[in-house]
Parts: sequence; structure tokens; C-alpha cells
Amino acid sequence: MHILTAFIFLALSSGAAAEEFKTVVFDIELVDTSQAAELGIRNDQIQRLQLVSDELRTLLQASPQIELIDTAPKREDVTQKAPLHKCSGCAEDLAKDLGADLVVSGIVQKTSDLILSFAVTIKDAHSGKIVRGGQADIRGNTDESWLRGIRWLVKNRLLAEPISVTP
Repeated sequence: MHILTAFIFLALSSGAAAEEFKTVVFDIELVDTSQAAELGIRNDQIQRLQLVSDELRTLLQASPQIELIDTAPKREDVTQKAPLHKCSGCAEDLAKDLGADLVVSGIVQKTSDLILSFAVTIKDAHSGKIVRGGQADIRGNTDESWLRGIRWLVKNRLLAEPISVTP
């Protein structure tokens, strides 16, 4: 009986609480390579970027491994350094300044109103090493298609397995 009790304890404790990471999630950025790019970013795209950025935060925060850190104290720095996908490590620097272990950032690339693609990475804020990443192609430039894309990406790529950071 004691052996069974010990086995159950070990089985439960080994899968118990996974490590929790302080995480900064920056807003998704638009990379518009469509013919309409020269007209500038449209209001509906600005709203969709906020919609999927908020959804990304909500989905990640539901993970027991993620503790979100507010980016408000560095909002001015983020604005100055934007777009973050072109700033060569500044996202990691901003995350470290906020006390984060991980930094999540990404883009949605718009090839046309029909063809779009999300790419999101989770990086170690200290080393800059990619811990997890993924890409999802979507068809259609609607709220529903953007949300479906970010939800699929989080479920099937970013949180498909427990997050692990190796030194």
C-alpha cells in the first residue's frame, strides 16, 4: 500500500504546477505588402490589430504558465521604437526593463484582402532565443478570420506543449 501511495504522489507531483513565466505581450503589428499598402493603414485594420492583440493576451493569460506584465510603463518607448519587428532586439530589452522572463510579439502580413498570415514568437527576454513560435495563414480580411487565425496559432503552436526555457 505504501508503494502505491508513493507512486501516486510522484505521478501527481511530477506533472504538477509547471513553471510560471512573467510575460510581456506586445501588440501584433501589420506588415502590408498588398497593392493597397501605399494608401496607408485602414481604420478597420487598426481595430483588428487591437482585437487580435487583446485576444492573444487573453488566451496566453489563461495558461497557468503565463503571468502577464503590463506594458503601460514603457508605452512611450514602445511607440518610439515601433515597429518592433524591425528594431533588432529592442522588444527583448523593453521586456527585461519590465521584469519579464518572456516576450511575445508578432505580425500579420497582408498580401491582399484575401491572403493574410500571422507569425508570432515567444522569446526568452534575457537571451533573445526563440522558445516557441508559429505561423497561421488565413483567408479573408474580417474580424472572424483574424480571430480564428490567432486562436488556432495559440492553441496549436504557442501553447500546444508546456513552455520550457533552457539556459
